[in-house]
Amino acid sequence: MNGLMMSVSLNLRSIIEHGTRVNGDGEIVSVTRDNPRHRYTYKDAFTRANQLASAMSSWGLEPGDRVATLAWNDYRHFETYYAVGCSGYVTHTINPRLFPEQLVFIINHADDQYVFLDADFVPLVEKIADQCPGVKGYVVMISEDQMPETTLPNAMCYETLVASAAADYEWPDVDENAACALCYTSGTTGNPKGVLYSHRSTILHAYAGLMPDAMGLGQADVILPIVPMFHVNAWGLPYACPMIGAKMVMPGNKMGDGETLAALINEENVTFSAGVPTVWLSLINYLKQSGMRVESLRRVIVGGSACPLSIMEDFDTYGVETRVGWGMTEMSPLGTTNPSMDIRDEIPADEFAKLRLKAGRPIYGCEVKITDDDNNELPWDGVAFGSLKVRGPWICSAYYKLDGSSAHGEDGWFETGDVATIDPRGYIAITDRTKDVIKSGGEWISSIDVENVATDHPKVAEAAVIGRIHDKWGERPLLIVVRNAQGADLTAEEITAWFDGKIAKWWTPDAVEFIDEMPHTATGKIQKTTLRDMFADFTFSR
Repeated sequence: MNGLMMSVSLNLRSIIEHGTRVNGDGEIVSVTRDNPRHRYTYKDAFTRANQLASAMSSWGLEPGDRVATLAWNDYRHFETYYAVGCSGYVTHTINPRLFPEQLVFIINHADDQYVFLDADFVPLVEKIADQCPGVKGYVVMISEDQMPETTLPNAMCYETLVASAAADYEWPDVDENAACALCYTSGTTGNPKGVLYSHRSTILHAYAGLMPDAMGLGQADVILPIVPMFHVNAWGLPYACPMIGAKMVMPGNKMGDGETLAALINEENVTFSAGVPTVWLSLINYLKQSGMRVESLRRVIVGGSACPLSIMEDFDTYGVETRVGWGMTEMSPLGTTNPSMDIRDEIPADEFAKLRLKAGRPIYGCEVKITDDDNNELPWDGVAFGSLKVRGPWICSAYYKLDGSSAHGEDGWFETGDVATIDPRGYIAITDRTKDVIKSGGEWISSIDVENVATDHPKVAEAAVIGRIHDKWGERPLLIVVRNAQGADLTAEEITAWFDGKIAKWWTPDAVEFIDEMPHTATGKIQKTTLRDMFADFTFSR
């Protein structure tokens, strides 16, 4: 017997309707190239999204066609999210930090019909446009008076396009299982892979992100999404914010500028923000140098890569809770968050320091397990290491236009490529990537734990650990370090001594190499494949 409940489609149009009627007065503030502080309401935004959709309706697009964006976090990008997705098309957000050949691959693989781009990226796209013959036109997201001269074929001005259409477009009835967004992985090995999100998965993911032990957001919050809209939909915030009517502050192309971020936080009374560790380092360094504080800021979510303990402890001094989050492009991306601050006073300080570094507990909707090499499930005892697998309604079941993958080898589960432990309370500790594990004398070494300790050194800017062949132990860890401005005199002996008492003695790297700059992926993660190539001929002296 079925329940007698209404069947209402979970599609993005429902966010527009709720965001307009219930939260229409909620404010969106943006930093843009043509306006240092643009502000309007959700009602204004969705009216303009309707105008944009109306203008696009004459382009001859079919349901499911891909429309790309290369843009910063701002109100025009927000409007495009909804105009494209609610029209039945697919918003393909592209990371402009990818290599040109990757951009060409992604645009052609997705078969993008049109490309919306920020004016900052016009020179970049002009160089590759002739290699993307399927693109029928380009929309430059700028005001008419600042529309640049461009060689892009069929180039249009965003504001001219919006002004040309009335706000009477009738949104189609889009099935909740239809695709609404497409995002490609950063392609650290091989070509980037596409992850195709549905309306249903996107809304469920946004719902989950709002829960108290996830992001814990409400109407009274002022939210600064620093994590980019061009990668994994800014962790779902452009969908979650209009659901609750929270004020949203968009940093535009200043997302990595500590001074601008501090000004936005203080002048707009930001209470919550989300971003990667490098962003928080930039903000904290500016606060230390300027003597400023961020009194309104209560909580930040840190994800994208492991968060050094030093960032958390620095934020403690400003009265800001640092909550670690973990996930992947394939997971929309939220999988876990770490709400350990709630039990800070119940456990010893050293135990709390270790706990808060963990990836956290699975949020409802994301089921997890760890398995051994024979795919046997391992216990949640905080000791057993295994391959981390996940499943749930916002986790990809297959890659876009890619038949079969090792990540989807077990029916109904996604292989994350992470190695992890899970303790009895459900706290997950990511110890490595499967391809990055270091096995010394038959035992695993957590490169992430070693890196976290290294980056806490006051003279270290960045650190990475890779395994290199060792005659006796099979593999041993090699530590690669970038010194910071205060670290010109940092020696291998000093950094090695730093590990004493902080990690297992046999985890201490056998050698240290200093480099001027760490190689990064387009999403800001350290590119260990490049490091392995750089140190391919390295041999330990003992």
